[in-house]
Amino acid sequence: WRGRDGAPYSTLVPSDEVTINYRHGLPVITLVLPTRSERCQFTVKPVVTTVGAFLQDVQREDKGIERAEVFATDGSKVSDATLMEVLLMNDFKLVINNTAYSVSPPVKDKLSSEHATEMEDIKSLVHRLFVALHLEDHQIRKERELLQKLDHLKGELLPLEQMKARIMDSADAKTSRLLWVGLALMSTQGGALAWLTWWVYSWDIMEPVTYFITYGSAMAFYAYFVLTKQDYIYPLAKDRQFLHYFYRKSKKQHFNVERYNKLKDDLAEAEESLRRLRQPLHLRLPIQEINDKE
Repeated sequence: WRGRDGAPYSTLVPSDEVTINYRHGLPVITLVLPTRSERCQFTVKPVVTTVGAFLQDVQREDKGIERAEVFATDGSKVSDATLMEVLLMNDFKLVINNTAYSVSPPVKDKLSSEHATEMEDIKSLVHRLFVALHLEDHQIRKERELLQKLDHLKGELLPLEQMKARIMDSADAKTSRLLWVGLALMSTQGGALAWLTWWVYSWDIMEPVTYFITYGSAMAFYAYFVLTKQDYIYPLAKDRQFLHYFYRKSKKQHFNVERYNKLKDDLAEAEESLRRLRQPLHLRLPIQEINDKE
């Protein structure tokens, strides 16, 4: 074992010089202060006390301590931010000045079930207190982030929305023209059949012609079903033709439909998160439970 300067520690003290016992569910670390040569007990709260805080308490108790560090059994230094609860799970080395103490914490399984329950209650209480003290700051910070994200998404969507509106107007106009052309062709066909029936030929001649025209129309509708797997229903056929014009126009004007849909989904998700954030009763509920209640 070596210090930060590379020099070896002068002494490796057995584990009985530093003992750990549990009292009322809390670990009590007993060690001999080097300057005063007297035993001192430190009661730590493992779920909130860090290694750094424990070492500071030791140095405050004995002003003659210039160096206080904790190392794992493999020689790696334990971070000051590590919780004492994590440290006490395994053996470790406590280094005070140039003396290294070998410490073997008691196995936690030996604790009574009553003490274990008390520890779980303490953990739960600490978590609730932390949430109560920091929830408002977290909520304000999260709301600011969501508002910035909404502004960014709306800024990206604005030119796409304008382009989409122009493309939709063009596709809708073409679809409407196609419907009127269809009506004009049907009217022309009806007028031509009437003229051929009463002025040029007779019904006996035109009857087979109308029969084959009707049969040809049935074949056309069936072919539509074979190609699209949909019945030829006028509203659905209109929507299909509208989408055909829309995507063709989008490709010509380089309108990225997938990116637009992704931005719309992100915008809806951000708005939903902001709505939940501004409703304190829903802060800790998953989205599915909120939707079920609404």
